[in-house]
Amino acid sequence: MAQLLSDAEIQAQSGHLSGWTVEGSKLQTTYRFKDFITAIAFVNKIVEPAESAGHHPDIEISYNKVKVSLTTHDAGGLTQKDFDLAEIISQIN
Repeated sequence: MAQLLSDAEIQAQSGHLSGWTVEGSKLQTTYRFKDFITAIAFVNKIVEPAESAGHHPDIEISYNKVKVSLTTHDAGGLTQKDFDLAEIISQIN
């Protein structure tokens, strides 16, 4: 199981991610696209890296907005896996 990050580690890691915020035990961001089709295309691009990492984000889609939330459920909070996947997702957009 992945090890939870300390508050100091979370602060340090989140400082390197533009557009992501820590909300409780989740790392979150929202992307806005020109339309629904583009939003879904973005979600589809997340599938392979998430599957390869064995770490799956919570995704909410509302027309042209995609909210991505990361947390390591089995660890009960934020781990390095969340920040690693957030970095990959940031590069996709």
